[in-house]
Amino acid sequence: MAHTPVNHPLRPIYRIVGFITGAYLVAFGIIGFISTSGETFTGPGARALGQGSNLLWSIVVLAIGGLVLLGTAVGKNIDVLIDQYLGWGLLVLGSYSLCVLRTDEVNFFGHTMSTVIVTYLVGLLLITVSLYSKSAPQSKAGAPRQVREGRTA
Repeated sequence: MAHTPVNHPLRPIYRIVGFITGAYLVAFGIIGFISTSGETFTGPGARALGQGSNLLWSIVVLAIGGLVLLGTAVGKNIDVLIDQYLGWGLLVLGSYSLCVLRTDEVNFFGHTMSTVIVTYLVGLLLITVSLYSKSAPQSKAGAPRQVREGRTA
């Protein structure tokens, strides 16, 4: 995307936010995995950190959080792609869970309304982080907006 800012001044803060988001997902996945380890793979499950979860959702969230942490650790704009695609994927999963919230047969992830809200928030947070974390060498990044518009800082 041509309008995505490159070398944003707050890029380090957005990377930290991405790391914290990934760490939360890993923590939620581990706690959910421990609390649902003796139950069925899909179904209503138990509550972890105030959200509904089952073994399947705990494994999925653990994998997503691990990918976000790995992408943040590697950097080099790989984190931008990982955060962007996983953020959109979480929005799709949240929409699916919202549609099947009151059914027992197709609510595979055992979501509750609080889980749907947190899934949406984490997805939007990852998308926002991906928009402002892009970096490039200064020679390819172009002039800052103030210089292009002829203003002084």
